[in-house]
Amino acid sequence: MQLPCYPNFAPLVLDMQSEIQPLLARLPDGVSEFTFANLYLFRKRYAYRVCLAQGVEPDERAIIISGERDGKKFFETPSFSPDQEILLSLFETHDYWKCIPDSVLHPNKALIERCGVEITEDRDNFDYLYLRTDLAELSGKKFHKKRNLVNAFLNMYIPQVEELTESKIPLALKILERWRAGKGEEGDYTASREALDLFGVLGLRGNIYYINNYPVGWCLGESLANGTMFGVHFEKGLDEYKGIYQYINQNFAASLDEQYVYINREQDLGDEGLRQAKMTYRPIGFVRKYMGTIASGG
Repeated sequence: MQLPCYPNFAPLVLDMQSEIQPLLARLPDGVSEFTFANLYLFRKRYAYRVCLAQGVEPDERAIIISGERDGKKFFETPSFSPDQEILLSLFETHDYWKCIPDSVLHPNKALIERCGVEITEDRDNFDYLYLRTDLAELSGKKFHKKRNLVNAFLNMYIPQVEELTESKIPLALKILERWRAGKGEEGDYTASREALDLFGVLGLRGNIYYINNYPVGWCLGESLANGTMFGVHFEKGLDEYKGIYQYINQNFAASLDEQYVYINREQDLGDEGLRQAKMTYRPIGFVRKYMGTIASGG
């Protein structure tokens, strides 16, 4: 399916994968939102629409994403900063520019500011970045509480681990249903279920976990930043097994190929409890994202 050219947008559909995925695969920052899988799985939540525009090079095409949340419209440009004409026209139909990565902001900051755009850090959407070896080994005093939880889990249970494959998706779906029943809320249930249903099509990978041959947890993600980073999009476990999440986190990091230097565990969305939990794993940094708005009088 051919993407329309700006200013015409089309709703994001699965048939666009072959055209969009190559445009996002080479992005250097590792922004968790900027994969076809992530965009597609959350297309309904954000009412995503997409189009193509002229990129930096004369023959380059770049994607523009339009979305909506909480009654406000936003646009995203994963790989480029639009020229002044397009940028100002986007602001005529959108409230703000979302998820601006470092690789887009810094080379174009002067031009962006000349257009009257104010740039601010979007801390609630920073992705948390960890060394894969830190999460896999949990070495040293700073990880002793996490290591103790994993050891307590292993003392109580004898887990079995398998790579998540198409044949095991029905078992993962059963875990997801029990997870939702235990939470009493939807959370990211819809996106998680669709991720499992389209596991092979979207090119995701993960593990599934058992205790006494009973499925109790799974995780799912994909490669980012030219294969140097792995983004964990979904992680589900049954809470009655204390330490299940700490164990999944550690075990999956240990199972990843050494090519992955970093693990991206996405953002906290301003949830203070989630922020504290992510900080306890001692991130080595963040995938920073910025927001752009038209300055007063701009």
